[in-house]
Amino acid sequence: MSNLNSFQLEQNESYAVIDWKAEQLSATNSEELENAIRLLFKKDYANIILNLSKTAELDGYGVSAVRKGTKICTNEGGLFVVVTKNEPIAERLDAAKIENLTLLNTVQEGVDAIYLNDLENEFQDEDDTEGESEFGESYGEDYD
Repeated sequence: MSNLNSFQLEQNESYAVIDWKAEQLSATNSEELENAIRLLFKKDYANIILNLSKTAELDGYGVSAVRKGTKICTNEGGLFVVVTKNEPIAERLDAAKIENLTLLNTVQEGVDAIYLNDLENEFQDEDDTEGESEFGESYGEDYD
């Protein structure tokens, strides 16, 4: 585990958790979150859980950082999960209409969502290769 200014980082085999310790995610510290997301992306993490359970305030800069994290993870077939029970933060993120954002109440729910997403991706990959030979050629409709 790394311990930096506003957050604590936990890295597991298939996901990472950013435990945000600051009371706000705002213009003063949103760059720290963006840098942590970039670092995790460079380490090949496509699944990130941002735990905002200790956070009381989220401004537009924080929303922007969440949007960037969501886009990075989604582009890699992963999930960016925000964990909060704070209604104003949840409402602010909902109002931002961030595509593919996963907003949950607990870190464990986030872990479960990541495992389910990974399973869906595996099944989708199997479906995509069904009906193709080992050389990537289709067998045609006769074998479907």
